[in-house]
Amino acid sequence: MIGTNAIKIKVNAGEEVFGILNSLPLPLVCEMLGHAGYDFVVIDTEHQLVPPAVLDHAIRTAECAGIAPFVRVPLDDKAMIPRLLDAGAMGIVIPRVSTVAQARAAISAVRFPPIGQRGITGGRNTGFGALSLDDYMALANSEVMLILMIENPEGLAALPEILALSGVDMVLEGALDLSIAMGYGANVQHKAVQSALRTMANHCADAGVPFCAIPRQVDQLDAWRNAGVNAFLAGEDRGMVFRALQSHLHMLKTRR
Repeated sequence: MIGTNAIKIKVNAGEEVFGILNSLPLPLVCEMLGHAGYDFVVIDTEHQLVPPAVLDHAIRTAECAGIAPFVRVPLDDKAMIPRLLDAGAMGIVIPRVSTVAQARAAISAVRFPPIGQRGITGGRNTGFGALSLDDYMALANSEVMLILMIENPEGLAALPEILALSGVDMVLEGALDLSIAMGYGANVQHKAVQSALRTMANHCADAGVPFCAIPRQVDQLDAWRNAGVNAFLAGEDRGMVFRALQSHLHMLKTRR
């Protein structure tokens, strides 16, 4: 059953939150991430093929492990959003947002009237009736987070107008796609890309909307903290697992 969103409370109170991108489509991994101490998990369905039953269990498992379940959906798959929210997702991440129209469509899909056009149903989202539908709709509009990813120059240019809309809870940077779109390939550390990220964060600060950074180096984490950013995506579980496996094998092979 839906409750208060701990991530919104912490971020708005100035507390730090750390999340991780879940690219290993296993509920067990979401449970592990929760017990490891992460605040939120972004279950990826943009680049990963996740069967609906697995996705349903991953959301429920995250809840049980005390980690807020967010789901990243493909930009144009608005039909998937209400099913994810009915299953208990506490946040929806929309990638590659480039225009105000796309942001408005995302708000409409996530929010109930009069803010948006999401449809209503009962079930586990209401505690199977423990929460009235009216109370559920009010709580969902208040607590479910809509997180927009800005990943190209068009989205960055439109960001001030996007942030003026009611219903956007956070902006998440997408430095890799941004770098590629800017013509720098995978060089996310290019000074022009880093400057664009700072501009993104400044727009969010001006609008009073939390910005979520992806620090790829320790000094970047310090810089974002000094800039007042307190929400961080700490990477992707798939890459972390692979590097840990590589490192462990290397240690065994080279130990003499």
